[in-house]
Amino acid sequence: MARILIVDDSRTSRKILKGILESEGYEIICEATNGQEGYERYVELKPDVVTMDITMPVLDGIEALKKIKSEFPEAKVIMVTAAGQRTKMVEAVQNGADEFVSKPFEPDQLKKIIDKVAG
Repeated sequence: MARILIVDDSRTSRKILKGILESEGYEIICEATNGQEGYERYVELKPDVVTMDITMPVLDGIEALKKIKSEFPEAKVIMVTAAGQRTKMVEAVQNGADEFVSKPFEPDQLKKIIDKVAG
């Protein structure tokens, strides 16, 4: 099963995402609370998949995505979006995002997306 890094500034979102993913058998290897920390954990741990919130302090999800993809083009990054972030979603795709998942999380949809990306 995929080893996953969760990057989200919301403790609640991380907790929900971790609960869903662990119940599906995925291994959560680390959680990060902003894009800079997410980038640093990626470099250190090389997870199979990253879930990356778009709106975060220090370094937002798009900038963290750009940093990861510039050094690790093979990185698998799933962007986590809230309603009304269409422009940011387009920007993320242009910068190498592999897939999207939106809040609130749908466990079945989340599993399909992670399996597809980790595949």
